Amino acid sequence: MGDHWVIGDHYGLPIPATADALRDGGEVFLTNAFRAFGVLGGDNRVVRIDRCEELAGGSTGRKLLLDITYADPRPDLRTDLFVKFSRDFDDPVRDRGRTQMAPEVVFAALARAPGFPITVPHPRFADYHADSGTGILITDRITFGDNGIERQYHKCLDEDMPRPQEHYRALVTAVARLAGTHRSGRLPAELSAAFPVDLRAATVGEPVVMSPDRLQRRLSRLGEFAESHPGLLPPHVRSPEFLACLGDEAHEVLGREEQIWRSLRDAEDHIALCHWNANVDNAWFWRDDGDVLHCGLMDWGCVSRMNVAMALWGALSGAETALWDNHFDDLLALFCRETEAAGGPRPDTEVLERHVLLYMALMGITWLLDVPARIHHRLPGADASTTRSDPRIRDDEGLRAPLQMLTNVLNVWQTRGLGRHLAALD
Repeated sequence: MGDHWVIGDHYGLPIPATADALRDGGEVFLTNAFRAFGVLGGDNRVVRIDRCEELAGGSTGRKLLLDITYADPRPDLRTDLFVKFSRDFDDPVRDRGRTQMAPEVVFAALARAPGFPITVPHPRFADYHADSGTGILITDRITFGDNGIERQYHKCLDEDMPRPQEHYRALVTAVARLAGTHRSGRLPAELSAAFPVDLRAATVGEPVVMSPDRLQRRLSRLGEFAESHPGLLPPHVRSPEFLACLGDEAHEVLGREEQIWRSLRDAEDHIALCHWNANVDNAWFWRDDGDVLHCGLMDWGCVSRMNVAMALWGALSGAETALWDNHFDDLLALFCRETEAAGGPRPDTEVLERHVLLYMALMGITWLLDVPARIHHRLPGADASTTRSDPRIRDDEGLRAPLQMLTNVLNVWQTRGLGRHLAALD
């Protein structure tokens, strides 16, 4: 079948690594794949690919919009599908993330289990070849803005979202129900056991090696950025007093990194199967007849058993700062209640808050302190009058999202007093 086909580890079928490969062998492959996955009867088959259109976006792999025709169309057989490849042979940076699909393939099988507690895009086929990092995931397509589903919301643009607090409550509820159901033991043990507890593996891209000198350089640049770009950070996180405190505590976070990871790992009642990046751009929302808002979650790369604080940071990291200021305590309490209601052990709210803040601090010093350098490089004309509503920032997720996340890190660090949470580690 060509160079861009491999034999999948789970079902033993040839799987395509590229869109072109899928186009060439599509009808036969899709028929065999859907039959192997148990979503297509042996008396039916895919007879035609009507649309095979590449879709831009995401941090790894290529994506496709796929429309197909069956020999025997049936109501339960969706013809509008979404295809995700683990590979991007034209972009080495994106291709390095190919291993993220390995757990996503297992999750696709788990999501088909009876009584699965949350809504995800219905899986039609998924397989992965570990030696090459080649995988494919095919699901039903989410039809944003149609059939009762709200339009898609983009990361770090919550001002465009109606009633953000309600949406984040639905989001946190979904994350908690999966965590609680997993801890209840009601999910198939043979599939649940396939997800490791490897907290540091939940990341996109190569881990950043942070030395004290490198950290100090980034902190110094942050101070210069806060002074020269006052429109891009809130006043209370630009004060010399806070920035001096931040510098001392950031070095303490770096020095206690192993202790923080150990604290996250050893909190056994807080370890559960979670979506690592349940931001609003990886969710969709709809209302039932009682006007209750519901949330489904997609893009399950890096899914694993982790400290639930990591999942909460992933869900809330791109929210408006006001949500953290006004609703974070309520969302923590909601998460704990919903986890217990789903059958899991009730997380300790105080410990959960501490873990969210400590994980946030690690992510902040590792991934987000380069925001000043990024803006300087990509937006050299930014000055004291520039704000985040500047179209060059607002319309560029690569600038908008990390700036909002950095703002949240600094705000929470200042308003919640990270120092007391570091002291609680002793």
